[in-house]
Amino acid sequence: MKNEWKSPAAGATLILLLTFVAYLPALRCGYIWDDDVYVTRNPLLTAPDGLNRIWFTAHPYTAYFPMVNTTLRFEHMLWGLNPAGYHFVNILLHAINALLVWVVLRKLGLSGSWLAAAIWAVHPINVESVAWITELKNTQSTLFYLLTLLAWMKFTDKQTTRPWRLYALALLLYGPALFSKTTASTLPAAMLLVLWLRRQPIGWRRFLQIVPFFCYGVGIGLLSMWCEAHSGNYGEALRSSYGAVGRLLIASHALWFYAAKLAWPTQLTFIYPRWEINPHDPRQYIWLIACVAVALLLWWRRQAIGRGPVAAVVFFGATLSPLLGFIPVYTFRYSFVANHYQYVASIGLIALFAGGVSRHADAWQLGHAMRRTLSGALLVVLGALTWQLARIYQDPETLWRDTVAKNPQGWLGHTNLAEELFRQGRVAEATVESSAAFRLKPDIPETNCNLGSALLAAGKVDDAISHFEEAVRLQPGFAPAYINWGVALVKMGKPNDAIRHYETALRINPDDAGAHYNMGVALENVGRAAEAIDHYEKALRTNPDYVEAHVNLGSAFLRTGKVPEAVGEYEQALRINPDYAEAHSNLGAVLQRTGKLPEAIAQYEQALRIKPDYVEAHFNLGLALEKLGRTAEAIEHYQQALKLRPDFAPARNALARLRADQ
Repeated sequence: MKNEWKSPAAGATLILLLTFVAYLPALRCGYIWDDDVYVTRNPLLTAPDGLNRIWFTAHPYTAYFPMVNTTLRFEHMLWGLNPAGYHFVNILLHAINALLVWVVLRKLGLSGSWLAAAIWAVHPINVESVAWITELKNTQSTLFYLLTLLAWMKFTDKQTTRPWRLYALALLLYGPALFSKTTASTLPAAMLLVLWLRRQPIGWRRFLQIVPFFCYGVGIGLLSMWCEAHSGNYGEALRSSYGAVGRLLIASHALWFYAAKLAWPTQLTFIYPRWEINPHDPRQYIWLIACVAVALLLWWRRQAIGRGPVAAVVFFGATLSPLLGFIPVYTFRYSFVANHYQYVASIGLIALFAGGVSRHADAWQLGHAMRRTLSGALLVVLGALTWQLARIYQDPETLWRDTVAKNPQGWLGHTNLAEELFRQGRVAEATVESSAAFRLKPDIPETNCNLGSALLAAGKVDDAISHFEEAVRLQPGFAPAYINWGVALVKMGKPNDAIRHYETALRINPDDAGAHYNMGVALENVGRAAEAIDHYEKALRTNPDYVEAHVNLGSAFLRTGKVPEAVGEYEQALRINPDYAEAHSNLGAVLQRTGKLPEAIAQYEQALRIKPDYVEAHFNLGLALEKLGRTAEAIEHYQQALKLRPDFAPARNALARLRADQ
């Protein structure tokens, strides 16, 4: 399709429009999976020294992607925790990337460049990279990757004056690409392909010009690996024993998997089934043989088909290479493939397809109107699939239910769905999902810990502890198991034993907000309120929006006589979550204690509107009403408290006292 657009502005506007329409549902999506680690509970986004720590420390909160955390920090300043802003930035970056793809392909002289960019913009394989806030890693890294490539192309253009300025610009732009995602280290391969496609000689001079980019990529990659090793993010889970042959089988299978999903994007899911690797099974070599066959065919037909198809396939494989299994990847614990891994790599095969469509349209002498109609139909279908797929990212439950439906044998989908159901208080459903995950994968700490948490919520403390013990046996450095084990011990009335488990968890991860919070609870149980306050405050430094920590800190302040500080914590909890019944009730108790009975009553009533079966709120409201002489109403609330909990002695005593007075 030569001269696709007489007006580049019109072509660019249409790409932008197509992208935003296709991804419109993503603007209404919330946070999923590790978005809490990167955004909602990331202390680096709010700490005064956060920017310094983002760049110069090996922190346990996220992987070493300092450019991503820097962007998220500035976004947090703009719209706080409103997810719409983060989603808008991801969509905008993806749209800009699509425009840059068009520019790169046009400068390479490839036919069908606009169609390739438009297909890439709305292809559903990219939904995971755009609708998942954390994958700002992909969209931002690709922006600088493509800008670097354009600077390199301009630098190597013979007509460029003062080319070394562009070389310096390329090196400068390459930094943000690497600091957003280290897989941008494959850029030197793309730089060589550009030279080859443009039939420019690739001598020692050009190789020496690429060496700094290669060293840059390797250096940042090693730095990232060092930070991961010192942060404790991956631990022993990263180690694998597939061997060289096994890794080759994973890589060859993955290449065909990715190509198939590009060609026929159905049943796309967040976590794909993890296939078994067996070097002794001859059938598993089919993918490797197919890869070799394609390589030989391309080499044999290189004169007839030209350089474009060869470059497209090589770019696809080279760009995917860091994620094919040759380098250990944490996600291989549950799947060897993920849609967002081929965000950049897919450009190669999509460009190959669009170029083929363009050449055939010319050969068949299709009219301009027919070309536009066929291209439009394809883009509408892909855009509709993207629209539909983006909707599953609206909340964690929707995402994990879709994942479990498409991959019922995947333990992680069941585990994460169980955690979300447990968070919602749906303990019975959470137990079902936890049990399913455990049946699928009983030999890892996550499924044991998850099932233990569900059993603990169901009141089966001894059974829960047995699973926490097993999780620790499987991975002695698995902090969540120690935390949950401590919670179980508190329930058993053994707070001192619980404290020892929390101490272990905090040695593993000193900044774990949950460990600090639960340590505070245990310390309060043994009368060490001052130490409890310290741990609640540490939990809030890590996670300023930890509502339960604000409420418990308020209660600890109250016990130590710091009434104004207690009021401040309850009010902060209610600013974060206005529907937190315990915060309303506790604030009411403080107001009642200071003689502000009407304000206290209003807080108790609000707590009961949110949580009608809140026994303590009924009782405290009864006390406040009694002090105002509204005895009949007080009696009603004492009776309601006893109806909900017949053994609630304070309400029974208060009711007996009022009846005796009458």
